Amino acid sequence: MNPKSSYTQLIKSEAKRLGFLSCGISKAEFLEQEAPRLEHWLKKGMHGEMHYMENHFDKRLDPTKLVEGSKSVVSLLLNYYPSETQNTQSYKLSKYAFGTDYHFVIKEKLNHLLHYIREEIGEVDGRAFVDSAPVMDKAWAARSGLGWIGKHSNLLTRQVGSFYFIAELIIDLELEYDTPVTDHCGACTACIDACPTEAIIQPYVVDGSKCISYLTIELKDNIPSEFKGKMDDWMFGCDVCQDVCPWNRFSTPHAEPLFSPHPELLSMSKEDWEEVTEETFRKVFKKSAVKRTKYSGLKRNIAYLNKRDD
Repeated sequence: MNPKSSYTQLIKSEAKRLGFLSCGISKAEFLEQEAPRLEHWLKKGMHGEMHYMENHFDKRLDPTKLVEGSKSVVSLLLNYYPSETQNTQSYKLSKYAFGTDYHFVIKEKLNHLLHYIREEIGEVDGRAFVDSAPVMDKAWAARSGLGWIGKHSNLLTRQVGSFYFIAELIIDLELEYDTPVTDHCGACTACIDACPTEAIIQPYVVDGSKCISYLTIELKDNIPSEFKGKMDDWMFGCDVCQDVCPWNRFSTPHAEPLFSPHPELLSMSKEDWEEVTEETFRKVFKKSAVKRTKYSGLKRNIAYLNKRDD
C-alpha cells in the first residue's frame, strides 16, 4: 500500500473511532464553480445582515489562503439527530441545539484527530474548522463524496439524510481524494413547498434573509412584520425543510451523550417559555448553542410568535 493510501485509511479509521458518521477527502484548491454562485448570492443581499459573509471572499473559496501549503481538505460529518422530542405544545427549537454546543464537541474531536495524525504520520501542519472561519463546509463535503447539496441547500445523503454537522481539517498532507456523488433530489420539491417563509426562492437557492433560522438567531434587530403568522412556532432555528425531506426517513438517533437535551427543555410548554426566567434559561441552555441568541433574543422571538394573530 502506498503512503497516500495508508495515510488516508488511517485518518478515516480514526475518524470513525472518534464517532464521526463519515469522512471524505478532497484536494485543497480554488472552488471555481462556487465562486460565481457566492458572488451572485451576496450581490442579491440574500445574506441579510450577516455582513461577515462579505469578508474574506478569497479565503472562502481557496483553502490554501487559510492554511499555507495545504494539500487536502478532510471533511467530517457528525450525527445530531435526537431520539427525544419536545412537548408538542411547545415553541420549537432546532434539533441541532438540543444539547451541548456542537462547536465544543466537534472541536475536541478534531483536535484529537489532528494530534493522532501527527503522532502516526509525523509533522503535519493544519487547522481544524467548525464554523470558525470562512470555510464553505457544504461545498467541501460534497466534493469529498459525503453527499450532494439538496434543493434546500443542505448536504444530503441517501443513507442518513441531513441531520448532521459538517467540520473540516485542512492539512498540508497529500492524500487519496474522493469523488462527488450524484444528486438524488429528482423532481421532489417537498422542501420548497413546505418552507413557511418561502425562503427557498428556487431549487438550490435560499434567500437567507427570509430563513427562520436567520430571523431567530442571526438577525439582531426586530423581526420584520411581514413574517407574522409565518414562523410556525419556531423560537430558535428551523427544521422544516429537513423534516419534510424524504431522505430523512433514514435518520437514526445519535450516540453522543453531550448532545442529549436538558430534561426540562423537552417538557416545557408554551406557557413555560413565555414565563421563562433568565435563571431557567441559563440552567436549560448551559453550554448550548442557544446562548448565541441570548436570553433577550429568545424572549424577543417568543414575543413575536405571540403577536402572530395581530
